[in-house]
Amino acid sequence: MIKVAKPVVFLLCLVPFGLLVRGALTNDLGANPVEAITHTTGDWILRFLLITLAITPLRMLTGWNWLIRFRRMLGLFAFFYAILHFSIYVLSIQAFNFKEIGIDIAKRPYVTVGFLSLVLMIPLAITSTRKWIGRLGGKRWQRLHRLIYLSAIGGVLHYLWLVKLDITYPVRYGILLAVLLLFRVWTAVRPRLQPKGG
Repeated sequence: MIKVAKPVVFLLCLVPFGLLVRGALTNDLGANPVEAITHTTGDWILRFLLITLAITPLRMLTGWNWLIRFRRMLGLFAFFYAILHFSIYVLSIQAFNFKEIGIDIAKRPYVTVGFLSLVLMIPLAITSTRKWIGRLGGKRWQRLHRLIYLSAIGGVLHYLWLVKLDITYPVRYGILLAVLLLFRVWTAVRPRLQPKGG
């Protein structure tokens, strides 16, 4: 079943990208296509990060251990949409002016935190394979991949600081992320709170 489900999930993850490509080819992205692509890819970065982070809690709460097999794919799709998001910024907004990009990253907090969130995702994408788990060792690999939480926090802050009026969506993402973080803290602390058998 997993062998069938994986290609299906892979294709579903590509749907937002496919819709953007179709919209670009048919001029159906509204009056500001660059803004539409930027906002859409930004939303899907956060969605895939949150879905990736939700895998472990769902597995622990439901006993559906097969969910773990999708985590790497979902995390890589978060990185894929992050690369698209940053590429649009470099190509269309800053037109390859790397001096201006550097100034923008240094001066605008929402750009700074967004860029740092992307940078944090790079080692996670590189070390997502089983070979890297073997090279780093399980514990070191797990510690490294906790950077996904920092990346997700940065992504939410990037979105929150970007919007000026309606903060509904970044707040919703922030609440979901907070719940996932609290679950992570609870699962780490709970064994220490349990009385030891005498």
